Amino acid sequence: MRIAIVSDLHIGYERFEEDAFRQAREALESASRIADAILIPGDVFDKRAPKPEVIAQAINIFKELSEKEWKAAVVEYDNRSGRKLRTTVPIIAIAGTHERTAEGKENVLGLLGLAGLLVDASEATAVLELDKERVAVFGLGGVSEERVKEVLGVLDPKPIAGAFNIFMMHQSTYELLPFSSDIIHNEDLPKGFDLYINGHIHNRVEMQVHGKKFLIPGSTVLTQLKDGEQERKGFLLFDTKDYSHRFVPINSREFVVEHLKFEEAPPKEIVSRCEKTLEKLLSQKDGKPIIKIVVEGTLARGFTNTDLPLRNLISRNADKAVVEIDYSKLKNPDVEKGVEEVRSGTMDSMSIKEQGMVLFLAKLKEHKFENRVDAVTLFEVLSKEQSKEKTIREANELLEKGI
Repeated sequence: MRIAIVSDLHIGYERFEEDAFRQAREALESASRIADAILIPGDVFDKRAPKPEVIAQAINIFKELSEKEWKAAVVEYDNRSGRKLRTTVPIIAIAGTHERTAEGKENVLGLLGLAGLLVDASEATAVLELDKERVAVFGLGGVSEERVKEVLGVLDPKPIAGAFNIFMMHQSTYELLPFSSDIIHNEDLPKGFDLYINGHIHNRVEMQVHGKKFLIPGSTVLTQLKDGEQERKGFLLFDTKDYSHRFVPINSREFVVEHLKFEEAPPKEIVSRCEKTLEKLLSQKDGKPIIKIVVEGTLARGFTNTDLPLRNLISRNADKAVVEIDYSKLKNPDVEKGVEEVRSGTMDSMSIKEQGMVLFLAKLKEHKFENRVDAVTLFEVLSKEQSKEKTIREANELLEKGI
């Protein structure tokens, strides 16, 4: 049986809503043409409570898929929640972390299952059949990291004799994201399954678990503009007969990250180099790419990040590309010196207001606000003798306006 693994569609993702819808549709339609069944390991939607028009987008996609002539069918369905099988269409999905709701509450992925547009296999087993070949899929819907072991212990998933068994989940594991020793390890996953598949991670991963393949197809839409996200978007096609898989790309917007380093550079030099970098990248790329420029290093003394008119550069190229310029790593020598003076206690010669300004700049930097607002103007607003409510309102207005 040929099985398409399509994950993390994030339909309704606001920043690239059109991309999310278009690329989800293309991935699922392409999968339906070349696969006998489709498995979706979570995050069909981007939000737990999507807008009605976003739900309508998903319904339109899955309604079209459900009306196709499929040779494979879901012939058995076993779950402990009392849900009924509403369709035999071989599209099996689980809820992801973006769709997770409080225990006992219906989630938006479950609504698609109730409508008979797909089979919701969250904490359930669905058995596919094609020409007497049986594929059993156990699904573990996305749960909080600290409860994964507990939930697996209660569910105690077991492979079904005579079937090709797939364990499908939407979780982090320590081997993927080693940020806590308490997170579940690959070896904690149930044994005896022929294939392990996972969502949640937005780049493609191929590993081994209990001597079997552990596959992550990545997302179909870009949601995080960071290094490691530049690979093509698409899905995986797995063949149970020869235990092989391949990546099937879709048309997705190209994403480029460029790092620029400076040393005591004046704003004019930084802006000029950013502009030239943009021109070069745009001349090399087709369509409307996503370009992220990361500015690193140090500013010339006497300048602050608010002296960088980069917003104008972004707006001028808005019709050619989606541009993001990250200068959170660009250090301000004057602020660095002020912080050091605070540490070393060499501020005695400063006025109270000057000392307050140094401390304020350090606090802005600590909370990564130094790039969003003119520090001096904000400091003056916060120093006014007026009501707390008015001060907060004026400060928020400054932050919303940005640099």
